This record gives sequence, C-alpha cells and structure tokens, in this order.
Amino acid sequence: PPIFAVLDGVGTFTGPNELCVTQQGHTPMLSQWTTVTQFTQAGSPYLWWTGPDDAAVLQALVSWGKSQGTIGGKAKLGVVVGDRASDQDALNNYLLPDLKRAGVTPVVETIPAQTSEGASTASDSTLVVEKLHAAGVTSMIPLIPFNAFLPVLEAQTQQQYFPKLLLSDYENSIESSLGLIPVPFAKALNGQEGLTTETLGGVDDPRPEAQGGYDPGVRSCWTVWHKAYPQIPKGNMNDDIEEQGPIQGWCQEVNLFAQAAKAAGKNLNRKTFVTAMSKTKNFPGGYSPVLTYGPTKFYGPTQYQVVRLHVNSPPSSQCRIPLGNLPPQVVCWTPVQPWKPLPTGA
Repeated sequence: PPIFAVLDGVGTFTGPNELCVTQQGHTPMLSQWTTVTQFTQAGSPYLWWTGPDDAAVLQALVSWGKSQGTIGGKAKLGVVVGDRASDQDALNNYLLPDLKRAGVTPVVETIPAQTSEGASTASDSTLVVEKLHAAGVTSMIPLIPFNAFLPVLEAQTQQQYFPKLLLSDYENSIESSLGLIPVPFAKALNGQEGLTTETLGGVDDPRPEAQGGYDPGVRSCWTVWHKAYPQIPKGNMNDDIEEQGPIQGWCQEVNLFAQAAKAAGKNLNRKTFVTAMSKTKNFPGGYSPVLTYGPTKFYGPTQYQVVRLHVNSPPSSQCRIPLGNLPPQVVCWTPVQPWKPLPTGA
C-alpha cells in the first residue's frame, strides 16, 4: 500500500509479476515489457505499457509476411513457441487466428522457455530445428524469449539450416538479433528482416547535423542527462545517450509518469492517475517515436516500421553512421518499409 506506482523503464519486470502488481495489488505500473492483450485486460486499469501490445505486432507481422511472400503461397511457415503461458496465449489466441484468416496453417513446435529450464531448452532446440527442417519449413516466426532464441540459432547454425525469419518486437527478437552478428550468427541472421515499433536505425548523436540527431523525446532526456554530467564537453563523441539504451528508457518512463501525475491535478490518487493516463495523447517517446493511450488502449506505440539486419562490411550508404571521426559500425539496421499505423483491431 505505501507504493503509489511501479515504473519499469527497461522491461525487466516480466510475465505474471506484472499482474501481481496490477491485478492483485491494484497499483499503477508503467512497463516496457509487453505480451498480448490479455495481460492488460487482466491488469486493467493499472497496467500501462510503453512497448507495443504484441497482439497488434503479430497482426501486422502476418500482413507484412503475406505481402512479402514469406507467409502463404509457396512458403511453408513454421512457428517456434515457448511453453510459458504468455507465449501460448500469443500463439493460440492471436497468431493462429491471424494466420487462419490469411489461409495459412503453420508447423508449430513448442520449446521449454522458462529460465529455469536451460538444460531442456538446449537439448530440445536441436530436435525442434530438425523437425522444422524435415518438414520443409522456409519461413519461421519465433515466439520465444532470448534464452530460448539463442539455442535455436545455435542449432540452426550447427545444422546449416537457415529459414527466412520473421522477427518482431515479440520478446525483442529483432533488437536482440543485432547483438548476435557478425559473430557468431552471421549466416543465420545477416539480411533477416523484422517489424518494430522502435526507432531502430536512428543515430546515437545529439548533434542535429548528424543525420537529424535525436527524436524530440530522446533529445529531452539527453538535455537532462547532460546537465547532470557537465564535465563531458558538448560535441565529444561520448556526449550521447543510446537511443535504445537504459538511460533513455528510464527517462521516458519517468517523464510519462510525471506528465500523467500532473494531469491528474491536486487530488492525485490511483484513480485520477489512471484516468489521466487514459487521456495521454502524442507523448514524445524515446524507444518509440510517439505514445498514445486511451480508455481501452493500454500500450503507447502507434506505428511500426520494417528494418533489415546488415553486416556493414564493406560500409553501406544505407546505414546511418554518426558524423565525425568514428569507426564504421560493424552492424546496423537498414530501412525496408517506412512507418505505418499499427493495427488497432487486435
């Protein structure tokens, strides 16, 4: 009871823990970690996500995959799904109905995905990949957290089997993949594409001349950060915060909470706070460009883009590299599809 609200700027508070705070504790929570709509419905009106509702992400993923020929037609689709409740909900209540509407029946393989199941996850990943390969799967959607995604990639590399991956914001598969190339999974990941609501491909550089510099929300956070660390001269290559980094993530969460708390007025309590959150529109985000909420919309992002993983050797002009005497980035995102509205019917 003494805690008014819980903020999780980097998405480390996951799964049923969110419902412990919101559904059982009736305490407002702002969190970057997300899954599908059932969670916010269960935690309503206290659970608010700064990341996307994955039901909307999966709906957009199916539409995009179908338009690209990686879902439907001659493509044979596989889904690797975790055994966690959130993964099974995502599969059965959202992804499979989306695929059914698209006329597609995928090959589904389940893998242990709890962090406590490490040994089982490692051993089962080999068998799962063997089954997908034997079934002739050419495209694959991972509905698994990083601790399960990593051994699946290892198994693919060992078996030299590299289907087209449909990556997304689901458990940050598109974002985490960037850290796994060029070593050790260049063959498995280089050139793979994914759908994201995040500003991937942006520039970690506050200078406007550096291909536009920060988005407004990130610049606001950088201004606060720079005041706290004035010893770093402006223009120095270390005078930045990562666009997708933890400093910016926490700053976004604090600023969003502060705006809603102020909008609640002098009679600030949990009820007036969640009412103010439901009226928050066009908030300048950080991980995502803009956050908008509503009485039944508990996630902020409103748009998505499609990007491609790229090993930047030799350097590509498509990669956004900050100006100045910085070494070329080894890996980067390259844009595939510009921003589009995220589905709202999920």
